[in-house]
Amino acid sequence: MSAVSLELTMAAHGVLFREALYLDTQRWDDWLALYEEDASFWMPAWIDEHTQSASPDSELSLIYCAARAGLEDRVWRIRSGLSAASTPLLRTAHAVSSPVVSSMEGAEPARLRVESSWTCHVHHPKRREEHVFFGRYEHVLRQRPAGWRIASKKVVLVNDTIPTMLDFYCV
Repeated sequence: MSAVSLELTMAAHGVLFREALYLDTQRWDDWLALYEEDASFWMPAWIDEHTQSASPDSELSLIYCAARAGLEDRVWRIRSGLSAASTPLLRTAHAVSSPVVSSMEGAEPARLRVESSWTCHVHHPKRREEHVFFGRYEHVLRQRPAGWRIASKKVVLVNDTIPTMLDFYCV
């Protein structure tokens, strides 16, 4: 990994911050547009106190979508009202912090790896309950003519004792 210019760093930060905003404002089409067609979204499960699953294909995951189509399906279920777990839809407020950007040498097209910390405050309007999820993100961004897009996202959920429904928009 090599050093990254301030311009690329700011562009990468912008993608992460827009993603959080789009989730919190339920701008699903804008959120999906940040993702490449072949983008993966993975939240591995914890095997024990210090070890996470290493492969979404052979070990347990809390969420795994091998491509953007899986995310599109989750958005469709929310919009259709057929997801009982998402009715009413929870309100969220994401905070992304400490993003560290590095380039992925030799990658074509240009790619950036962005590691950050996050929290998501979740409010259930019917139950009047709040929860906070937190952890780390590992994004890989791919440069396109129209800008940077998410090629993959790994969500490390640190507090994995889940007191309520959990879906992509809560992490």
